[in-house]
Amino acid sequence: MNYTESSPLAESPAIGFTPELESIIPVPSNGTSCENWREIHHLVFHIANIFFAVGLVIPTTLHLHMILLRGMLTIGCTLYIVWATLYRCALDIMIWNSVFLGINILHLSYLLYKKRPVKIEKELKGIYQRLFEPLHVPPDLFRRLTGQFCMIQTLKKGQTYAAEDKTSVDDRLSILLKGKMKVSYRGHFLHNIYPCAFIDSPEFRSTQMHKGEKFQVTIIADDNCRFLCWSRERLTYFLESEPFLYEIFRYLIGKDITNKLYSLNDPTLNDKTIKKLDHQLSLCTQLSMLEMRNSIVSSSDSEDGLHQFLRSTSSMSSLPGDGTDKPD
Repeated sequence: MNYTESSPLAESPAIGFTPELESIIPVPSNGTSCENWREIHHLVFHIANIFFAVGLVIPTTLHLHMILLRGMLTIGCTLYIVWATLYRCALDIMIWNSVFLGINILHLSYLLYKKRPVKIEKELKGIYQRLFEPLHVPPDLFRRLTGQFCMIQTLKKGQTYAAEDKTSVDDRLSILLKGKMKVSYRGHFLHNIYPCAFIDSPEFRSTQMHKGEKFQVTIIADDNCRFLCWSRERLTYFLESEPFLYEIFRYLIGKDITNKLYSLNDPTLNDKTIKKLDHQLSLCTQLSMLEMRNSIVSSSDSEDGLHQFLRSTSSMSSLPGDGTDKPD
């Protein structure tokens, strides 16, 4: 029978290698516990983990939560790279944490870019602070609203913004920036329009259901005026793509109509008084200014008809819930 005998010389290297290998690689006594624990890592390693832990426990309610989180992760990854390079000499740990560091730096840079101060034109800062900032509209969103499809226009004293039965209400929506405008119907004074107020909010609300209407009032510049003017069609498309801003406009338009109703009830109201009435919204915001102006026409073409309408608005403003009527 052919067989190969093992030579003592061939076995000797294996016999001599095994004890040496066992001394280098400690073998656990069982599969669930370590017999020989390695020494504690360098302090840099633990500081890096502290930054990771702090970043993960930052409350999400903080305004700068994501920026702080990404900042902590960036510092932690940097310390990990220092530890892996100088104290551990582990190339794989250094490479992975370099990748994580790059990702966090990019995300942190993006967040800081979004938080950059957005410069609002000086002429528009008043309406932003008065109308949009209290409703938590971000400056960048306001800049998009006022920077693409609107323009600032000027009217000299005595010039007409809209003429009754002639000017279409479908073309634009405007906010007065400077000056004062006077609204009248067939020569009868109705109310004034002051800065930071919509010029044609009643018509905007009414023509959302009826197109092709004409102004039923005349609006004339009582001073040299400047106003912000949007293209009605482009503004509508933009608001459809921004649901939050759409609701903001609905609220502002309704509040502006309410202020105009108070002005109809008391044409002597000035801008300071109107500011105090800003929070007093009522069912009147659901009315159409065109319907009210139609009621003036149907009542009479004389001053008596106008006074009759103003008395009806006075009784409307004293409905229960507005604070004017109290139980006996």
